[in-house]
Amino acid sequence: MTVTATSVDQPDRLRPSSAPGALRRRLSGLVPAVAAALCGVLLYVSFPPRPLWWLALPAFAGFGWVLRGRGWKAALGLGYLFGLGFLLPLLVWTGVEVGPGPWLALVAVEAVFVALVGVGVAAVGALPAWPVWAAAVWIAGEAVRARVPFRGFPWGKVAFGQADGVFLPLAAVGGTPVLGFAVVLCGFGLYELIRVVAERRRSGTVRRATAAAALLSVAVPVAGAVAARALVSDKAEAGTRTVAVIQGNVPRSGLEFSAQRRAVLDHHVRETLKLAADVRAGKVPKPDYVLWPENSSDIDPYANPDAAAVVNEAVDAIGVPVSVGAVVERNGKLLNEQILWTPAKGPTQTYDKRQIQPFGEYLPLRGLVGAVNKDWTGMVRQDFSRGAKPGVFDMDGAKVGLATCYEAAFDWAVRDTVTHGAEMISVPSNNATFDRSEMTYQQLAMSRVRAVEHSRTVTVPVTSGVSAVIMPDGKITQRTGMFVPAYLEQKVPLRTSTTPATELGVLPEAALVLVAVGGLGLVAGRRVRRAGGAAG
Repeated sequence: MTVTATSVDQPDRLRPSSAPGALRRRLSGLVPAVAAALCGVLLYVSFPPRPLWWLALPAFAGFGWVLRGRGWKAALGLGYLFGLGFLLPLLVWTGVEVGPGPWLALVAVEAVFVALVGVGVAAVGALPAWPVWAAAVWIAGEAVRARVPFRGFPWGKVAFGQADGVFLPLAAVGGTPVLGFAVVLCGFGLYELIRVVAERRRSGTVRRATAAAALLSVAVPVAGAVAARALVSDKAEAGTRTVAVIQGNVPRSGLEFSAQRRAVLDHHVRETLKLAADVRAGKVPKPDYVLWPENSSDIDPYANPDAAAVVNEAVDAIGVPVSVGAVVERNGKLLNEQILWTPAKGPTQTYDKRQIQPFGEYLPLRGLVGAVNKDWTGMVRQDFSRGAKPGVFDMDGAKVGLATCYEAAFDWAVRDTVTHGAEMISVPSNNATFDRSEMTYQQLAMSRVRAVEHSRTVTVPVTSGVSAVIMPDGKITQRTGMFVPAYLEQKVPLRTSTTPATELGVLPEAALVLVAVGGLGLVAGRRVRRAGGAAG
């Protein structure tokens, strides 16, 4: 019996004619995943040191596109890919000295928050004026990420990528939550506007309310930013002061930057003595006070008389108060401290850093981390203790607020210096551990946003750079290079008035979180009603 080939049933997967269709389906399934990751990368590229702030808008427009109409499982995966595309390159500096393990672990955890935001954005995508709800969901995700785990990690807030952008004045309205909300809303609104125009061309009709919501999602944030410029001022309200910022440099970068006893301190003393010599020679005016960076004394000046002696030498030479950063031990506690050192009197005031860095200044889950890698526990041999009070030094009659390094990323840590009377802000930092990575520029951008948020001059003294002087409008007037000794000196305005952002505090963020919860509640209510109707 002859059997022809056509008489044998072949599985669909073996039929040649089905292969191109299956391949197309697989490829079409990959498009959203690739697009989500690339949109995350685009958001990263919008951050400093690149002045490409506007790339955040197409990044969120693309994110809105890939999430539209997705179920929660797909949205979770796409959100995670967006988070990886954004955070992997943004936080690569965290592994500069400790290897890829901690960097990858941090990104893996932080991207979970972005994944959950993706689920929320997809869920509210069916609501009227969905870009508003979706942007609020994003800010709610940032609010959670800034608080947990281990007291939060707000690095990568959308607002911190906008120091060069047109939306920056909105920081004075409601801080980083309002600034970030405006950017994300404009991005989602841009996608909705494109979608509405495409729908109009395809079908010839579109609901007026839908078109109006799309247009307003783009127009309102831009108009709000223009109007908010009135809140930004460099006018002196409590006189001016001439401030000097010292960058002594370090003998080497990396975790062992302070391995040579007293080397970092000697560098900062040397640069201060150079400033004093230039003052005596009439090259520069005498400053009213001098600001040293975090960890500018690499040994405890209280416990080491030789360190105290050289600090006194520098302070007496310049003849004005100096804020000195040091690691000190007091009552069995290790503290990251700023010390106000004055001529003749010596130390008079102190500020102990309150928001200390997990896995840098203290080690959570020490037993678990040690079980994974004993070398990691060796990098944080002793945990730092937290300070309890805001830092505001009285320097030559000027109130100088202090937010040490990592604290600049936290809204509350900068705000309460102003609510406690700060007329200008200093952000003493030590970035030597991270070599020449983008971390320095990301942190500098945070200080620029803080300047506008509270309408205060902000100085950034850094051990190895980049040190800078920032006006209340967020513009950098002077800056140093990296890994060079230098000093900056400038007359700066002191300001006493407060912005709406300072006065409102956490309320704008809380309001946006409530909007996000309300939107998700509406979606949940709709689904419950549909389920009830189907059951009936």
